[in-house]
Parts: sequence; structure tokens; C-alpha cells
Amino acid sequence: MRADASLIQGYWSLRRSIFCSEQHVFEESDRDELDAIAYPIAALHHSSEPEHDDGADTDVVGVVRIVETEPRLWYGGRLGVHADFRRHNQIGKGLIWKAVTTANGWGCDRFLATVQIQNVRFFRRLHWTSIDELEIRGIRHHLMEADLGYYLPSREQRPIASHQLSAAA
Repeated sequence: MRADASLIQGYWSLRRSIFCSEQHVFEESDRDELDAIAYPIAALHHSSEPEHDDGADTDVVGVVRIVETEPRLWYGGRLGVHADFRRHNQIGKGLIWKAVTTANGWGCDRFLATVQIQNVRFFRRLHWTSIDELEIRGIRHHLMEADLGYYLPSREQRPIASHQLSAAA
């Protein structure tokens, strides 16, 4: 994600809105120690409406982060789409594609995610396999693995250092 201050603010704001205000998974912030080493990915909506809230022409409408927790082992997490853009699952699907193909291009041998129970079927349709069932913060999840043969590696170059977003927002 570009290190544009408004995009970074939008990334954090949407995560907080989804995981704190809407789903009540966290109270005030969903940030954790992984954010210091994670690569944020955002889906953007380009607006041409004159009444646009902040005068900018781009809004963050979807988020996900990817993080290498061990050499060649990657996790995707904090996947979320703004409520106004969830109708057809295309943004979520695109974020998943971008997350897995990016990590795969950066040397991923295994890509995992903990997926809330209501989204397991969606992930299965996108070539993911359930490995285990678990409970996180009182919510049922499946630990799932992406089929890396389906998600071909992207050619995007890995940044020298991960984005340091903790100072933003």
C-alpha cells in the first residue's frame, strides 16, 4: 500500500470500524504486535461525487494484512470490506487474491488464515482448505490454507522493510 497518509488513515479507520464498532471483536483497537511487521493491503474506491466527505477522490473500502511469521510461512488477517461494498463479494475476493499472490511471489511456501465461521464456505470456493476449527475471542473460526497452485506468484517486488504504520492515525 502506498504510504499516503490519508490511505493509511483510511486503512486503520476501516479496520477499527469493522472489528471494533461493527463486530465488537475488540473494544477500542484491533492493532496488535503483528502490525509492526505486516504489509497492509487496501481496496480503493474512486469517487467522483462532489459531496464526497473529505474532498479526496479515493476511499479505502477493503483491507487485509499479510505477515511472514516464520521463513516462508505467511498469514493473512484482518480481512474486511466496508458494509456498503459487500453485496457481491468481489472486493473480498480481490483482497484475498492480492494477499495470497503477493506473498506467493515473495517466497511463500504456505499461506494460512483464521477465518470466521460465516466466511468458511466463501474461502472454500476460492481454493482454500480447512485445517482446524478454533475459537478466537469467543468467535468460531477455521484455520484455513490457500492452494498456492491456484494463486500464482505476483511479480510485485517485496519492499526492503515492512510498512511501519504504528505511528499513523
